[in-house]
Order: sequence, then structure tokens, then C-alpha cells
Amino acid sequence: MTDQELNRAVQYVTASTSYAREIVSDIIHTGLGELSAVASQSTRQFERATLLEYVTQWAIKRTGQPEPLVREVLGCASRWLDEVYEEVANRQPEALGLASNDNDDEGTEAV
Repeated sequence: MTDQELNRAVQYVTASTSYAREIVSDIIHTGLGELSAVASQSTRQFERATLLEYVTQWAIKRTGQPEPLVREVLGCASRWLDEVYEEVANRQPEALGLASNDNDDEGTEAV
């Protein structure tokens, strides 16, 4: 995910909620960063819901923000969370518990 895409996510969530841009940015960067790191470095298999719950709990602990705030921000940013999840699934399906033949996109290879 590019910096421009991250900035769009921050702008969208900031406009959709009553939270300060700095708080939203911290939560989104923490959540998306951990999602990418866990999915690309882990040898365990994760279902989507489990992985996103882990990312939510991680963001709560790392940012020190209350759970309802983090859940709302990440909920508003779910489109971008899903994009990162899909990107990882396409690149490393085994990290997410997907068989390589579960990926129907032609021309996409796991790295």
C-alpha cells in the first residue's frame, strides 16, 4: 500500500468520524502495518476474522487508544484493511491459510 493510499484512508476516516487526524493516522498506520507484517512474516495460518481481530487488539495496545475508538476507526478503514489482506493473500496465500490454487487471479504468483 502506497503512502498516497494510506493518506486517502486517513482522510476518509477523519472525515467520517469526529477524531483528530493524528489519532486516526496512528491507528491506521499501526493496524495496516501490523497486518502486513504478520501476514508476511508468520508461518501460522490465519482466517480473515482472526487476523483482523489480532490487528485490532494490537492497535489498541500500541496506540493506547480506547477499544471503541480503535474499532470505529478500523471499521471505517475496512476497505483498506481488506485491500491489504487481499494483496497479501495474492502474494503469500500460505501465510493466510489459503492453498495456492484458491487464488483465481491469472498472472498472480505467490512470492
